[in-house]
Amino acid sequence: MGEFLAMVADTAAATLFDVMPIVAVLLVFQVLVLRRKLPNLRRVLVGFVLVLAGLTLFLIGLQEALFPIGETMARQLTSPAAIGLERLADGVQWRDYLLVYAFAAAIGFATTVAEPSLIAVALKAQAVSAGAVHAWGLRIAVAVGVAAGVALGCFRIVTGTPLPWYIMAAYAVVILQTFRSSRSIIPLAYDSGGVTTSTVTVPVVAALGLGLAATVPGRSPLIDGFGLIAFASVFPIMSVLGYAMIADRIRRARKAKDKQA
Repeated sequence: MGEFLAMVADTAAATLFDVMPIVAVLLVFQVLVLRRKLPNLRRVLVGFVLVLAGLTLFLIGLQEALFPIGETMARQLTSPAAIGLERLADGVQWRDYLLVYAFAAAIGFATTVAEPSLIAVALKAQAVSAGAVHAWGLRIAVAVGVAAGVALGCFRIVTGTPLPWYIMAAYAVVILQTFRSSRSIIPLAYDSGGVTTSTVTVPVVAALGLGLAATVPGRSPLIDGFGLIAFASVFPIMSVLGYAMIADRIRRARKAKDKQA
């Protein structure tokens, strides 16, 4: 109990140190630039305390639960029992890690759907577009992109192929999609790639990559373990642009049928 309380205190102090620059900037602009008193001071102070407590507990949860779960799952899925002892004796192939790819896709999809920043962006997009962009449709499209990206990133770790090849090819596809997509969806698609790399997705995906690189023979956690976040950033752009292009084609087909009728 004493060690846990000490860890809470240390994490709270580190969180306070990280948050104080943000508070200082806001106070400087409010008092010195705008020259106005801080409105609703009591509410702001209560909110600051809640933010500090929430971030502290969240960071403790990452250290004590999410990171260990990701690493443990990677070790279990790449163990000789999961791969098959008879295959391990003949040398491991990328096909032997199909369970890893499936788990990576599932965890990438699940964490992205639960991502608070993505939920906020999806709701704003639905409100601003007057319902033209559906919040759930956008969230599913982004989650599918992250699932595909994380699964492909795990395949890259297993095979040991260079990361730049995948990233350059992915952005080449994004550029082609950009020229063929509606101007109204492009900014939202690009922002969708950024909101996926946030509080829920990053810890689990990073732990999965590091755990996988540490257990696959011949892979280095430092060289091969990182890079999954890059996949989780670029592939949602592709999926959202693709989702918009498919929706646009369906809309045009329906208009054509209505005209014929």
